[in-house]
Amino acid sequence: MDAIVKTDFCFPGQKSVYKGKVRDVYDINDEYLVMVVSDRISAFDVILPEGVPYKGQVLNQIASKFLDATADIVPNWKIATPDPMVTVGHKCEPFKVEMVIRGYLTGSSWRAYKSGERTLCGLPLPEGMRENQKFDSPLITPTTKADEGHDENISKEEIIAQGLVSREDYELMEKYTYALFQRGTEIAAEKGLILVDTKYEFGKKNGRIYLIDEIHTPDSSRYFYAEGYEERFAKGEKQKQLSKEFVREWLMDNGFQGQAGQKVPEMTPAVVAGITDRYIELYEHITGQKFVKADSTHVLKRIEDNVNACLKTL
Repeated sequence: MDAIVKTDFCFPGQKSVYKGKVRDVYDINDEYLVMVVSDRISAFDVILPEGVPYKGQVLNQIASKFLDATADIVPNWKIATPDPMVTVGHKCEPFKVEMVIRGYLTGSSWRAYKSGERTLCGLPLPEGMRENQKFDSPLITPTTKADEGHDENISKEEIIAQGLVSREDYELMEKYTYALFQRGTEIAAEKGLILVDTKYEFGKKNGRIYLIDEIHTPDSSRYFYAEGYEERFAKGEKQKQLSKEFVREWLMDNGFQGQAGQKVPEMTPAVVAGITDRYIELYEHITGQKFVKADSTHVLKRIEDNVNACLKTL
């Protein structure tokens, strides 16, 4: 199968299309969104030159499952998944912050801690912590949502002071974030995994807050394998991860971190096939289900026909 890296649909009622790093989002009559999850892959805020077959299907189907599994906690934007690579849902006005929640000191938070920082988004961190150590309780460390470039850490009080979100709305999103993370942690534990950190995005429609976008996918979340976590932590060894981190590590090993003047290493067919295999492995571990590759003949026509049939029902 060729990776789907570009779409150019014209759906009934289409007002506009927004093309993100991975998703192409079609606005239908300012009321609904058709989100096509492409096979593009990004790292270090750079879209890599080769797409990864089945990656879009993996991400869309994981997000769809977790939206269904958390719908009792918070209303979400999903109405239907008419195609393996597509979700159709409510158009909401997104909040200009992302709710990042961390259960462990790892990734960028560990890099900041190691450099001497002892606060994270206004929250104090104790002395003497080690990489991949579990926090006493999960920390919400929000970021601004940048249209381009990097998102920036920001504190709850700064968000409210700057008028990005009202205190009432923020505190409801905070409550939802803790509850979603708890549910995600429980589901992961059933699969022998630890949900380490993740992010949630929220929007508003008709005065109501909705969970939007993807949740608990390997692109938006980090998972450790539970088996061996304590032993590796005690020895100061790297944790066995289930996330997109393996792509970032491959890039770093080949001299690329998204900085000016650096060149993306060659993504050979073998490298791309290996990334596809890892994404399928991620799907099967996270969902506990066998991944079934969708029919790859005439994918764009398949998507168009499936979406058109769905839109007729709305």
